[in-house]
Amino acid sequence: MRKLLLVAFLFVFAALPARAQNIEEVRSPGGIVAWLIRDPALPVLALEFSWRGGTAADPADKLGLASITADLLTSGAGDLDQQGFARELEDRSISLGFSAGTDTLQGGLRLLSRDADRGADMLALALTKPSFDPRDVERVRARILQGIAQEDANPQTLARRAFAKAALGDHPYARQSRGTAETVRAITIDDLRGQLAKRYARDNLVVAAVGDVTPERLGQLLDRAFGALPAKAETIEIPRIEITGPARTLIIRRPATQTFAIFGQQGIERDDPDFYAAALVNYVLGGGGFNSRLMLSVREREGLTYGVGTGLAVYDRAAIVQGSFSSENGRIARALELVRDDWARMGAEGPTDAELQGAKDYLNGSFPLQFDRSDRIARLLVAARLDGRGRDWFEERKRRIDAVTPEQARRAARRLYDPAKMIVVLAGEPQGIQPSE
Repeated sequence: MRKLLLVAFLFVFAALPARAQNIEEVRSPGGIVAWLIRDPALPVLALEFSWRGGTAADPADKLGLASITADLLTSGAGDLDQQGFARELEDRSISLGFSAGTDTLQGGLRLLSRDADRGADMLALALTKPSFDPRDVERVRARILQGIAQEDANPQTLARRAFAKAALGDHPYARQSRGTAETVRAITIDDLRGQLAKRYARDNLVVAAVGDVTPERLGQLLDRAFGALPAKAETIEIPRIEITGPARTLIIRRPATQTFAIFGQQGIERDDPDFYAAALVNYVLGGGGFNSRLMLSVREREGLTYGVGTGLAVYDRAAIVQGSFSSENGRIARALELVRDDWARMGAEGPTDAELQGAKDYLNGSFPLQFDRSDRIARLLVAARLDGRGRDWFEERKRRIDAVTPEQARRAARRLYDPAKMIVVLAGEPQGIQPSE
């Protein structure tokens, strides 16, 4: 989820109500820092939190450990079994959940302000006294194994795995985040408890809150929820990686009437001076829905696909620009030809001035209107903090986007779109295309 937000939160904040731009920094008596946007309009509080170090930090022989641990944190804790824990949440209309991303472990708590103490207690129980009952462990393990089996038969999943392998080799980002059948079966309850002790700590915790709460009250809740966590997390270094090498095309033969294609190359990292320009250029090429060049050329003009799109996948230690589409086996070659043509033309010429201005207008205007809930705003605050932004950073966002010049856009396009470096993976029975390896 975080990588999808990395670009999104760049363009969101300006359209939020003025009250949402008053970010306070809160430090609890125990030293836990959170960003807070107070909103007393409704008696609701949303708390979002993340820990650095996600599925990429899993041991190679225990892939899936982060995911299965997160799944089990609400399956009973303290004196409450799985049903009792769920009933306690339901009776008070408390929403609590955890998940594992590539670079982070994350969770969210949403409740009525009057139940904040109980919600904080339930969160603390889940993090410090999870049951990890063998029956629940096997139930979740069976569900994950079923999901892996389904993914192993899914051409799109196979193509995405092959693309990651081709682009990133043996890097942790290229591993199967949910694990393999072998690694998931190898995970023990001791592994789960070890994961909790090593990864869920106070020093790598990032928190944000939005809702009906004062800074003083939030400080109390932070210590109540997170104060009993270990002080320090285990340090795990993920190496930085760039996609290198010449263009190549891989084909995964699978019986199907359509072929799925995924393509891409080295991207631009979020701290790069060209990142805002890259986001705008990507919108023009393939991120703008029906207004994008790829949709116009591949779908609207020739009807070769129902949809084609591109995006910037930005991780802590890697960046990729990639896209995907599906087309009939007999028409996939023509569709891919058009994609490569547009990719090359954007790299050579960049967007027109009108396209660039249209991208700025849209990303500064329409897109933020989708983010209208307190939990979504809190997730944006967490994403900003994870990226090391200051509270005043949001005020600069629109200025930075508007400041992108046509020359900066063309420079970003040259860096992003080079057919001589494009990796393409096809899954299906494509006609008229030969693999390069």
